[in-house]
Amino acid sequence: MHLSRWVSLTTITLLLSADFVPGRDVSAAETQPPGPDRYAVVDEEYIRYVWWLVPWSSSDAACQIEVEHDGLPDAGEVYAACGQALYDKWIATQPCAASSTDPESCSGYYLHFVTAETASRPVAVLLSPPMVWVTLDGCVPYASSHRCDSLPALVLTGEEPLAGYSLIRLEGLIDDQPFVCDPICQVDLAPTDADGLLIKFWAYSSYGDSSQVFEARVRVTGNDDPADTSWYVDVLSSQWRGAPVASCALTWDQFPPVGGLTGWLSSPDTPAELASNIPYEYLAGNLIKSGAVDASACPDGGLLENGYASACGSEIARSAVEAWQNRFDTLIFAAAQDVGVPVQLLKNIFSRESQFWPGITPQRPEAGLGQLTDNGADTVLLWNRPFFEQFCTSVLDNSVCQQGYPHLEDEQRAALRAALVQRVDAFCADCPLGIDLGEAEASVAIFAETLLANCSQTSMVLDLNYPNPNPFPSYEDLWRFTLVNYNAGPGCLGLAVNATSRYGEPLDWAHVSTHFTPVCSSAIDYVNDITTPPP
Repeated sequence: MHLSRWVSLTTITLLLSADFVPGRDVSAAETQPPGPDRYAVVDEEYIRYVWWLVPWSSSDAACQIEVEHDGLPDAGEVYAACGQALYDKWIATQPCAASSTDPESCSGYYLHFVTAETASRPVAVLLSPPMVWVTLDGCVPYASSHRCDSLPALVLTGEEPLAGYSLIRLEGLIDDQPFVCDPICQVDLAPTDADGLLIKFWAYSSYGDSSQVFEARVRVTGNDDPADTSWYVDVLSSQWRGAPVASCALTWDQFPPVGGLTGWLSSPDTPAELASNIPYEYLAGNLIKSGAVDASACPDGGLLENGYASACGSEIARSAVEAWQNRFDTLIFAAAQDVGVPVQLLKNIFSRESQFWPGITPQRPEAGLGQLTDNGADTVLLWNRPFFEQFCTSVLDNSVCQQGYPHLEDEQRAALRAALVQRVDAFCADCPLGIDLGEAEASVAIFAETLLANCSQTSMVLDLNYPNPNPFPSYEDLWRFTLVNYNAGPGCLGLAVNATSRYGEPLDWAHVSTHFTPVCSSAIDYVNDITTPPP
């Protein structure tokens, strides 16, 4: 979701040249840059298969057909190479029983394979374009944000990837005010309001073209705590090359809270900080049923009729429950950081979905730690393109996967969804405890990718059902909407958001949560359970 909502800085100083020497005049930027325009012609090798279209009445070829695949040329290839008249005669040719003994008595045409040979042809290859990267000078990473003792500088660094060429200059706009500088610019930042400052920038190359136009939105604010004199800086840009920014902030074009994230959206410094000791009764019941915990001393065997642990069973299983709920912490920590989703949030989702007991049952057609369904698999394959490209080739041929998930046949998409659900399902009747722990551990990264896909789909749902909201929803509420999308689906989220828009209410959790239909209303408890710390 990308909305244009920014204000200008009160003070901006450009320090120009590679050595950041101040004092030069800032000249006006030129017209709109042309963009990248660079190609090279290279020879590409391929296998050329040569066929002849030959009349039965003679051995002279009537037409030569060249294709780039094994097997017979198809009808379209014959038509393209031989023309309408020969194609009509060939397509009308009937099988000839005498072809092996008296071929000249046969009528019509047949295909004759001649040779397969290595050939080459010139092709145009797109060359790497100029780039401009964004970093901060004078700040340190802090809780998904950056903390600075004094007002920092934004550094724009140009890069020319082609040998023999160099960047001539950088140009750009700071809140529509043009600037020009050398291939490295330093922008001294001043305080902004909550919506930040928009900077557009691009680079010109001696190759004769330019980079594309890039954007960065920068927020510089102080903390509400009067004892904290630090500045907090957040940068949203595809060209950012500093510490990771808050998860999905760039997708939503929304800054995180000033000073960074805490609580359910935090990412602790070590896996040990994820440790919890919640007395999960469902987990305890499964540990008892699987034989991992001996609750035979309990009058009820430690289990209730619904399969959850009784009070006695929960007490006996307490240490095992605590150990089990933390056994995946290192994997959760690594997967969430690698994919770019909040670490604590991923653990909280596993807590709510499965109480860390992976598997699937006929009564609950949801698989694994995060309880993936067929619809959930569809979401991650559709809205997380890099994951789809990596996963698809483990199920389907690469030539099929290159079409992209939306363009596959229904049965191909169904096969991918089924394979993905199976991939995260750790139920194993022949394994100790009935769980394949290797599968469970491998699934953690898949669920992190699934959460990332849901944040992208949520952006689309909001755009379609409540365009241009004012005020824009908070970063925390965007994650609450994403949790609804993960749990109840885009239909439930879209209906509630649309109702909020029709009533002219702000797009926030307090209002959207009042518009869930009865079948979707369980999403409210789901969000509250994940975002509220346990007692």
